Formats: sequence, structure tokens, C-alpha cells
Amino acid sequence: MQMPEDQLRAGHIPADLYRHIPAGTDVHKVVIVQEAPRSYKGPIVLSLVIIAGSVAVLLVIAFVVQVIAGAAVAVLSATGGLSYTINRSKQK
Repeated sequence: MQMPEDQLRAGHIPADLYRHIPAGTDVHKVVIVQEAPRSYKGPIVLSLVIIAGSVAVLLVIAFVVQVIAGAAVAVLSATGGLSYTINRSKQK
């Protein structure tokens, strides 16, 4: 019985709830509504979206830092402020 209408048609009341029903109540007109079981799909999907978003943000930050560092090296090389030479010593 999933729906309250099914419970009403069947006249089903769990035995442990009989003591809470006032005397003289027609049990065929009593409907007990229970809370649906908790679904963990929403929190799991939210966690995965947060993790994926964090990874995407970190990748973008790493890419931007790499581009800025490359541009800074190019500017400093072009202006003569930074040079890199390879000295080979002659071996005899």
C-alpha cells in the first residue's frame, strides 16, 4: 500500500498505532501518512557538481598563471631584462 487511498480501502492500521486512536473512532476512516524515505541522490549529485566545479576552477587558474608567466618571460626577454644563455665548455 503506497497511497493513503489504498490504506483507506483496505482499512489497514498498524497494530502499534491502535493505542493512539481515540475510542469510538471508525478505523476505516483513519488514514496514516508516513514520510517518504530519504533520497540521497540530491546531496550526492550536489557533491559531485561541487567537486567538478572546484577542479575546473583550479585548472583555469593554473592555465591563467601559466599564460601570465609565459607573457612575463617574453616581455622581460624582449626588453633585455632577462636572458638565458647556455655555456658549453670545451672538453679536451
